[in-house]
Amino acid sequence: MSLILVMLAILCLLITIILMWNQDIKKGTSIKKGGQPSPTAPSIKPLPEFKWEATDPLQFRPFKPIYYITMALKSTLPSDLIKIDCNYLSRIQERKVTMEKHQNHTLGCLPSGVEAVQEVYSYLLGEYLPTRYPTLFSRDDKLFRNRVTGASISLTPPDDPITALRRLGETVEDDMFFLRETPGGHQCVAFVCCCPSGFDPATKIGKLLKEIHGPVPSYDKIGPSMERYFSRLEVGKNASRINWSVTTDPELFNVSGNHINEGDQVEENMEVDIKETRVRMELQTLTRMPKTRAILFSFKTYLYPIQDIKAEGLGADLANAIEGLKTGNAPGMWTYKGGVRWGRSVCEYLRS
Repeated sequence: MSLILVMLAILCLLITIILMWNQDIKKGTSIKKGGQPSPTAPSIKPLPEFKWEATDPLQFRPFKPIYYITMALKSTLPSDLIKIDCNYLSRIQERKVTMEKHQNHTLGCLPSGVEAVQEVYSYLLGEYLPTRYPTLFSRDDKLFRNRVTGASISLTPPDDPITALRRLGETVEDDMFFLRETPGGHQCVAFVCCCPSGFDPATKIGKLLKEIHGPVPSYDKIGPSMERYFSRLEVGKNASRINWSVTTDPELFNVSGNHINEGDQVEENMEVDIKETRVRMELQTLTRMPKTRAILFSFKTYLYPIQDIKAEGLGADLANAIEGLKTGNAPGMWTYKGGVRWGRSVCEYLRS
């Protein structure tokens, strides 16, 4: 009798262990079609009533009288990775033209970046976009459908990473840089970028963060902290920040001219066309991909006419922020961001 009780106890223990093991598996992975397990992606909150034509672009006004170079990262939800507004269709159309005209400057991938590109492709088209924006995007077992552009795209990532990047660039407004951690630091292994502000994205491929940011004044003050933060970034723990500048034209694609680097010829205190002048802001987001462990650095560019800023009553605030580029812990920003060229003219207008 005692032997039977022992056998039953062992059997119950085995059943309990098996059930607990199966529960852990379900928590830790999701099963794709074909039975291949993959790490669980973060949950995405749907916007079932979203109307892109009626959605105004986000408004950012991060103007401070003294400029300090900091990471200034804030936690954000995975659901907020991609922002869409009434400019969506015109921006996508412009991106298509830009990639056709400037493929070598807008698309790039190293062999070490192929898997990361494929992972982001599958996530955005297969999971994120149809879930977050069901009024704009849908999918079946084979195709992703864009109701705004009319495009139908295979859910299977193309073997050619440049084709995959192009399809991403024709689907979302966000530019993307794919980063892989190496013993020397985080390296750019792929990109799709249609809105560079004063730099050529093609020159960043294969470079480490510290090399990419070499021209940025006082970057050494935050470089080591950035590397540590990137290394610790967890899946589902996205972070974002705002970067702002002033440009004297409304062009989104600009591989030179917005920044002033050492040795550049500079026309100081130039007169600018206020009607063409914009405050340019980037909503930058960091996302850890679960499978490849790559970091997706993505950003959406916003352009605000400087006349609108003044009309809002924020002219003095922006003027103070512009002149504040000379002070703080990175005074070189005044020259790097071009303030020596347009600063006087723009500030006079803003205070007039």
